[in-house]
Amino acid sequence: MADTLYLQQSNGAHLSETYRYCATPFSAPATPRYADSLWQAGQFQPGPWHQTLNLGFAHRRVWLRLVVVNTLPERTRFLWSIYNYTDSVMLYCRRQGKQQFQQVAAASSGVPAEKRVFPARSLCLPFTLAAGETAELYLRIDHHAGALYLPTDVTTAEDFLAWEVTYVFTKNWIWLIGFYLGSALFNLVLFAFLRDRIHIWYVLYVLCTTIFLLMEDGIDALLLPTVPYQVLWRIGQYNFMLLAVACGVFIMQLFLRLRTDWPRLHRAGNWLAGAAVVFVGIYALLYPAAIKTRGTSLLLLNSARELLLVAVFVYGWVVLLATLLTKRRRRLAAYYGLTYFFFFMGFILFWLNHIGLTNLHLMQPNALAWGLFFELLVLSALLTGRFRHTLRQNAHLRIRQLRQRNTQSARLIAAQDEEREQLARELHDALGPNLAALHLAWQGRAVQEAINSSPEAAAAGRHTELLLRHLRDEVRTFSHAILPAEPGLGGLCDSIAALAELLNLYGNPTVQTYCDKGVEQLPQPLQLAAYRITAELLNNAVRHARATEVHVQLLLHPEALEILVDDNGNGFDKAHTSAGIGLRGVRARTEYLRGQVHIDSSATGTCIIVRLPLRE
Repeated sequence: MADTLYLQQSNGAHLSETYRYCATPFSAPATPRYADSLWQAGQFQPGPWHQTLNLGFAHRRVWLRLVVVNTLPERTRFLWSIYNYTDSVMLYCRRQGKQQFQQVAAASSGVPAEKRVFPARSLCLPFTLAAGETAELYLRIDHHAGALYLPTDVTTAEDFLAWEVTYVFTKNWIWLIGFYLGSALFNLVLFAFLRDRIHIWYVLYVLCTTIFLLMEDGIDALLLPTVPYQVLWRIGQYNFMLLAVACGVFIMQLFLRLRTDWPRLHRAGNWLAGAAVVFVGIYALLYPAAIKTRGTSLLLLNSARELLLVAVFVYGWVVLLATLLTKRRRRLAAYYGLTYFFFFMGFILFWLNHIGLTNLHLMQPNALAWGLFFELLVLSALLTGRFRHTLRQNAHLRIRQLRQRNTQSARLIAAQDEEREQLARELHDALGPNLAALHLAWQGRAVQEAINSSPEAAAAGRHTELLLRHLRDEVRTFSHAILPAEPGLGGLCDSIAALAELLNLYGNPTVQTYCDKGVEQLPQPLQLAAYRITAELLNNAVRHARATEVHVQLLLHPEALEILVDDNGNGFDKAHTSAGIGLRGVRARTEYLRGQVHIDSSATGTCIIVRLPLRE
């Protein structure tokens, strides 16, 4: 391995072929003189050959040593860049012929790109060398999140900017982010239609994972202002992955319907997801203090996070295996297992790199981003199918509810008709004969002799006789109004004609009726409803309109039976049509039969048209 990097305009060689590194405890001196003493003692070792330095899950300070020579013919500004989040990084330089180290740059990922010493998504530490100048560089890296994966390079500022401008395109970020956000928006639309909570969990899952991926490559530093950026990193990058998998638990539970079939697994998932959310809150509160102490508390926090991540993924496979072994949800489990497999494979490779067991980077930008892409692709198709299935279920449920309501309405109306018939027969068979007997008794000799004993008694007797006769006729008319002709003794037209004849006994108003041919061939329930509606409208016209003429027409059309009741009375205010019991009953019956009521009233009369569809 070379021990010196000869700097050119573009330095394509992997930096790990040149630098040496050493990891020390955070409690050790943080000075370049101490690092140089470790170098003199042989404590530094070469970086991994043509691979990114990955120390995995470790809580240590890292020193990188590099000797550089400017081979360009002019004084040039170079950048040593770190591409992952780092709590703090400092660059020290000892130029040729000098004994002391000089701090030339310092930066922290805790501030967004615009406030860094060199504004870029990565941490760029600038240093300047004259033509042919040699320098010894030490880079001190402090990071406390328990993931020491350190992609780094050294190049000129011009070369770095040329590569950085096209980064989101060459690494596929521009369309991957578009796909993630489009998928989340699509599920918001589905939620607006169905109000199904699985789509909200899906949106939260996508957002948390996308934030994690943006933080992984520092794109959040370019997009966000200071406060939101610092809030995200106060929560922690890997905690967003923990929140994402907690949302994934709820998605899995709803998709596989665990609440009904596996209540214990469902409760275990709720506890596990709840523990993940609570842990994220505790981590955000304790992390700043844990950094200052740099003791076991920081190790415990990061270890607990890794254990929770593993526990959630183990829970996912337990649920899938349990559902695959049962016939009831086997197909759903197979569908979701394919979805879970894509994300799991992407994440497991990413996580193995994260803890330092592997150093594989097969895809750009990383395996997790592509695992999420294929997972969302399959899951979107599954949720679309769930959406269509739910729509069909809702339609069937609505039809069933409508049928139940129609059945209940039919039973209610039938019960009302039965009560009306019973009341009409009681009036006709009980009250009617008693009134007739009373009228006959009133006309008896003894009563008449008593009445004629004085002029005052005779006047009272005549008045009482008129009241008795009127009451007898009222009872007879009312009984016929609520009880049509018996089946076989007359149909709808005969019943309405008989009712009109009774009303005409009083001479005011005069009721005239007309029925089209074929009306009496209509179904008996429709004829009965039409009779009730006509009788109610006639009763209103006779009692309230003060009309002299009332015309009733039953017109048979191909699609509907039309009932028209027209009078020349004094009309009424249409704004108060719902106040009367009679018109409310007419509207209720008409709406039940899917019909329509039209009222036209003025000072010269009222015309009410009721249309009852035949097919309904």
